[in-house]
Amino acid sequence: MFRLETDRALIEAFRPRDRRVIEMPENVMFPLFVRDYLAWTETSGARVYLVFAAPVSRKPIGIIFRRESQDSGVGTSRICEWCHSYGSSSEVGLLTTDVNSKRRVGVHLCLDLRCKEKLEDAADRAGRHPIEILKQLQERMFRFAHEALGIEAQPTSDRAVVP
Repeated sequence: MFRLETDRALIEAFRPRDRRVIEMPENVMFPLFVRDYLAWTETSGARVYLVFAAPVSRKPIGIIFRRESQDSGVGTSRICEWCHSYGSSSEVGLLTTDVNSKRRVGVHLCLDLRCKEKLEDAADRAGRHPIEILKQLQERMFRFAHEALGIEAQPTSDRAVVP
């Protein structure tokens, strides 16, 4: 869980290169408490925004994904690399983000980033508590941010963090 005090704090969760294209989510009031992550889609549907907390430091990290054009593969099913849910090409597809001006990376995800809802539903149906599954989801999000974008999880204070 993390807290965003102002819209400025939300904007600063994103990399400086991405801040100029942010379309703020509708009906958001500050301070904003975020339990697992916050995701929203741009009005045009071209971009999907994600804000989640880094492990240990709980520092908010923002990523702006672009939806790549969907193929017309009727009957094509795919799997989300984060929540492992299956869906048609209109539900799971390639989301990309710029690493720099010359390099872009992508990952197959739920196009609306509603992975949390799918995982909670699956846990409810199995009679399990979703806390461990949601922790794994956040770890996958951070692994992508770290490995693909070079984002580090830096503690917010100078105190030593004891696991």
